[in-house]
Amino acid sequence: MTASTPAPVTELVALPSELGELVTSHMREIPDFPTLGVLFRDISPLFAAGEDFARFIRMLAAHYRGRIDAIAGLESRGFPLAAPLAVELGLPMIMIRKAGKLPGPVLREDYELEYATASMEIQPFTVAEDQRVLIVDDVLATGGTANASINLIERSGGIAQEFLVLMELTDLGGRARLPERVACQALLTL
Repeated sequence: MTASTPAPVTELVALPSELGELVTSHMREIPDFPTLGVLFRDISPLFAAGEDFARFIRMLAAHYRGRIDAIAGLESRGFPLAAPLAVELGLPMIMIRKAGKLPGPVLREDYELEYATASMEIQPFTVAEDQRVLIVDDVLATGGTANASINLIERSGGIAQEFLVLMELTDLGGRARLPERVACQALLTL
């Protein structure tokens, strides 16, 4: 497969419901953050939960063992999920960052925000040809960063195997904007 060839559709294997329960039990809701009228769901307590976070990572590892070859974390809250999962599985971790944060050479992918554009970057040499990559982030909202990350993995020669998020904000329609060939799983839908 080359970077220009679409990745195959993979069979979606449901995640254990206990994973979503762990996220819910360690999530805080903060009204009016970052702006008035927004209810922010903070997942930081999960990362600080010691043994529960370790159990969460072990359960994810058991689910994905043998199905992926690498894990890509999206800046910034995808990193504390991707790094321990990669360590637990003994797999490479690929960083996908906001523009200007990685030393070159990099590939850049622009995406639309509500009133502007933004960019994500990857060091393409960190992705092996035909490597099956699990992409991890905290939230799926509009799908902009998700699509950018999928495109970056594929342009680097890898296969975007699956996109995993802790939470999906369904009213923003991000899942519908993702390519059908990439499986998407959310532990919670809000």
